[in-house]
Amino acid sequence: MYEALRAYFLEQRPSREVARTFAYSAGSFRVMCHQFRRDRDPRFFASQLGPQTQPKKSPARELVVTLRKQNHSVYEIAEALEERKITLSPTAVREVLREEGFAPLPRRLDEERPARLRPTVEAVADAREFVLGERGFSTSCGGLFLFVPDLVRLDVDSLASSAHLPGSQMIPAGHALRASLALKLWSIERKSHIMSLVADEGLGLFCGLNVIPKKSYLSEYSSRIDHARTTQLLAAWHRQAAEDKLFGAESFNLDFHSVPYYGGDPQIERHYVSARSRRQPSVLAFLAQDAEGRAFCYSNADLRKGEEAEEVFQFVSFWKKHHGDYPRHLVFDSRLTTYRNLGRLDDLGITFITLRRRSPKLLAEVSALAPSAWRRVTLDVPARKYKTPRVYSGSVELEGHTFRQLFVLDLGHEEPTILLTNDQRTTPQKLLTRYAQRMLIENALSDAVRFFHMDALSSAVGLKVDFDMALLVVASGLYRLLARRMRGYADAQARHIFRDLIDTPADVTVSGREVLVRFHRRAHLPIILASGLLDSPIKVPWWSGFSLRMTA
Repeated sequence: MYEALRAYFLEQRPSREVARTFAYSAGSFRVMCHQFRRDRDPRFFASQLGPQTQPKKSPARELVVTLRKQNHSVYEIAEALEERKITLSPTAVREVLREEGFAPLPRRLDEERPARLRPTVEAVADAREFVLGERGFSTSCGGLFLFVPDLVRLDVDSLASSAHLPGSQMIPAGHALRASLALKLWSIERKSHIMSLVADEGLGLFCGLNVIPKKSYLSEYSSRIDHARTTQLLAAWHRQAAEDKLFGAESFNLDFHSVPYYGGDPQIERHYVSARSRRQPSVLAFLAQDAEGRAFCYSNADLRKGEEAEEVFQFVSFWKKHHGDYPRHLVFDSRLTTYRNLGRLDDLGITFITLRRRSPKLLAEVSALAPSAWRRVTLDVPARKYKTPRVYSGSVELEGHTFRQLFVLDLGHEEPTILLTNDQRTTPQKLLTRYAQRMLIENALSDAVRFFHMDALSSAVGLKVDFDMALLVVASGLYRLLARRMRGYADAQARHIFRDLIDTPADVTVSGREVLVRFHRRAHLPIILASGLLDSPIKVPWWSGFSLRMTA
């Protein structure tokens, strides 16, 4: 600034030339000259000095140096300062020592460190160390034992053996499956979060182990499981749950869900994430839900781009193979498959309902319809706000097949809804009502994201996420079976059931040949009492013949 003003005022150089020489714009240099003319005491070369002392470090500096000369670590020095009412973090202590020229101390062995509170070293999970000796303890996961009767009846060990899941002498396959299921049933977001519960004896007892496996084992377990074994696990689950009629098999809701990924793995493809309304790296998962039972019955996260349209036939083949017949009725969104595949479904005799995308040509066709062509119908959905839409029913030929096409207005949307189906007999009212019930899978996906933490991506490898989705299918089915027993909870979502009934502590007493689980008193305990699960001993195979009896 000084040199620029000197060149202009003393050397009489042109304003534009000076501005260009000293990298000013012409306008800003003129403003600077204007301010200089009116400044009675211009100051150049002013030095701005910061604070010369550090309010926290300076008073403690001498003491920090003294303690370091006695070979105290930064953490010990920080604690000694805190005893003297001087708050200085270990990082700040390390900075003071660095300024004073002290090098870091060499790392000491654990036995050389002073005695203080440290993390406890928990036992290693080992089924051979599992002993039910007479003892008593309290567990925060008491409600988890409400699932044991269904796990025994459905023979969860046979699920693991049928799917050929990996196991070892320390942690057999059935024990590994129960440990993995415990994460889902107890709504643990990430496998690393199990570390806050590894000291809970109730979780180990639930799995049939001395302690529940640590995060390293649970994270790496699915690395040994491929898609074929995951499919075998789902097939075994269908066989075991057949007697309970968990899946009504009348109609199914189908949908894709993108599990977002925030890392930099190049294997992860970009898919549309509806919650973010954008495309981003994610793992694409396909899910099928039984419309009547509201339980997930199929999943597949081993998908790559270009395979989405064929996934509906993978589900159809799975159902045909394990149930002997094709699914009768499918309901899905417009982007699930192609028009050509709709013709293939029609050839297989599978009834479907889907939406058709609103192209400008279709919108023009809707606008050209005369008012007399529309028919007002009433939907039998009491809670719905728009219950009297206008409907026009026609037909359309796509890829060599003739389908039924419904234009629908007054459903609460600005643009018309266009339904496409091969069902030629059902009335428009029933078709609209059934498609509206497709929101059940949207609600189930929302519940899976919030309670089963479906969006907490377990890996950047789709196959590992695939096993995680299969566990979600089994866990959601167990919650639906439990909901049937609880009066008033048949239609409740999993997070509602967990909050009211499962998330409860208990006192566990092992005596004789029995494990007694006594629940603490809670507001919703009468619901559990009325379920018939309490005071009914059940023999648990993975407890070496011990029986479980729950009471309150």
